This record gives sequence, C-alpha cells and structure tokens, in this order.
Amino acid sequence: MKALPASTARRSLLAAPALLLTLSLCLLQPAPALARDAAPAARLAHVVILATGGTIAGAGAGAANSATYQAAKVPVEQLVASVPELKDIASVRGEQVFQIASESFTDEHLLQLGRRVAELARQDDVDGIVITHGTDTLEETAFFLNLVIPSDKPIVVVGSMRPGTAMSADGTLNLYDAVAVAASADARGKGVLVTMNDEIHSGRDVAKAVNIRPDAFKSAWGPLGMVVEGKPYWFRLPAKRHTSGSEFDIARISALAPVEIAYGYGNVSPTAYQAFAAGGARAIVHAGTGNGSVSNRVAPALQALRGQGVHIIRSSRVTAGGFVLRNAEQPDDKNDWVVAHDLNPQKARILAAVALTRSNDSKELQRVFWEY
Repeated sequence: MKALPASTARRSLLAAPALLLTLSLCLLQPAPALARDAAPAARLAHVVILATGGTIAGAGAGAANSATYQAAKVPVEQLVASVPELKDIASVRGEQVFQIASESFTDEHLLQLGRRVAELARQDDVDGIVITHGTDTLEETAFFLNLVIPSDKPIVVVGSMRPGTAMSADGTLNLYDAVAVAASADARGKGVLVTMNDEIHSGRDVAKAVNIRPDAFKSAWGPLGMVVEGKPYWFRLPAKRHTSGSEFDIARISALAPVEIAYGYGNVSPTAYQAFAAGGARAIVHAGTGNGSVSNRVAPALQALRGQGVHIIRSSRVTAGGFVLRNAEQPDDKNDWVVAHDLNPQKARILAAVALTRSNDSKELQRVFWEY
C-alpha cells in the first residue's frame, strides 16, 4: 500500500478532532419529529345518511329493467354497503326514516324528516347529512328543507333514475357524490343541495325535467357545481335566502298550511279551484300558461275566491325558467293576488305552505316569494 505524503497525513491528523466533535454533536441531537411521532391522520367528516326510499332503494326484475321496478325495497344498510368507497371519504352511518315511493310523501312526512334533519344538524359530531329520496318529489323536499333548517352544515338530497339492479345504475355514484359533498367544508353555507348525474344543484332551483334518463334534474339558472372523482368543484352561489338565513324554523312549525295546485289549460273551468277552496285550502297555486296567464273563463272565480280569503298565487306551468311578472297578464295589485316569481307550481306550494304558518297578509306573502 502506497504511503500518504507527509503534508496530507498532517492535515488528516489536524482534521480528526473536528470530525469527532461533529459526529458527537450529531449523536446528541434528538431524532427528527417525523421519526419520533408519526403525524396523526386527518379526521374524516362524520356524515349521516337518512334513507326515505325511492328508486335509489328500488329493485327491478332484471338488469334490463331500468324503468319498470319496485321502489323503496333496499334498506339503508344495504345502500351504504353497496358503496364501500364511502369509507375513504367520510365516516358514515345510516338511518331508515321512511321506506316509501316519493309520490306518496305528505306534509307530515316533510315535517318528520325536517325535524330529524334539524336534530342531527345541531349535533357537534355530525358534519353533514345526506337524504336518499325518490326523484318524483325530491325537489319539493329539498326546497322545504332549504327553507326551514337553521344550519349552515351541508345537507344533500340525492336519488337515482335507475334501480340498483339495472345495467348502468346511477344510484351508487350519485350516493358517493352526495357523501363527498356533505363531507366537504366548502359545501357549508350553500343551502340544501341536490347531487345527481355528477352535478351539484341548489335545492331551490332544481327540478325533475325528464323521467327516464339519468340526466333528469335541471336548474333553470344552471348547477352550482359538479363532482369529479369525489371532489366538489363550485362555479356559482345561491342568491336567495335559505337555511341559516331563513326566517322560518322547523322548530316553530307544527303543521303546514293547506295549499293546493290547479292547472291552467285551454278550455279550463273554475271547478278545481272552487273545489279546493271548499275543501279548506288557504291558498291555491295557479299553474298557468306562459306568464302564469289566467283564462277569462276562470278569472272571475279566482277574484271571488280571493274575496272569500283564499290566496291566489300565479305560477307558470312551463318546464324551465318560468318567470311570472307581477301585474303582467293580470292586474295582481287590483286582485290582491301573489306571483310566484321563478318558482314552479310545486315549489310555490311548498313556500306558501311554510309562509302561511307565520302570516296571512298577501303583501307579506309576496315579499317572501321575492326573497326566497
């Protein structure tokens, strides 16, 4: 082995004490924090799924049956188990509130569901709530909850257009998206939401526009956002009053006011309006043509009913973007009628039924329709 030059050997000997000191200091340093203690995992949001039945809990005779099936057959435990990926995005538990097809929903069902949602929203250990629902009246329940739940926690209503037994069933992805939205802190304060077909809609605006396709739910003014691979993306915010900003509270509502809907059409008669009034309706929503137009065949009867104390609310039967202008087509001020603004007839019924629990004044009722 070749000997080191004398100068190199002297430098090595001089450097040795410094090297030993450096090694000693390194050994005395505490281990890095990451090595000592692993960082705690982020807590998953706690989401409660309230099941009410509907197509999302339906079953058909075979995989080809996407439009013929029995609704409200699958219990909530099975719904949750059908989407094992839920455990990756939230801590989930389910409750079976009802097991019915949504066309059978009554005002009593709305109140019972609303009270349970409000109770859960008050719990500190609940971060978000999902309601599985039949699509036929899903928009009405979503709007009702949007009016009466005083909470900014995410509340998401979801359904499906095909039963879980069908080919290309949409319920599992819709449910996954709903839980993802309910678990998202970004969904707070946006009112009650509806997730269908990868889209996030406002419970106020959304309506069922088609009855046999998965893209059935539309909002006249567009969705609020969308869900892609379990992540919500937002594009606009709701402008109308809702949830924590609402003057209505489920805790102060024991019963909804009786409100009915009568449909306008060519050759319409006043029979339905008069029958509803005789049956005790406090308000009748007129689902009119165009701008909520009222036929000259029924206008005198509606004027007479208002004189008897029944509120007349002009709405439009058009399927999207029905916008009723006050004192256009009809002299609403003179008749003391109310216009439904852009709400479709079924949502106008919900708002009137809630608003009339607080005031019977027509001007107050009109203010509510402008603000909600």
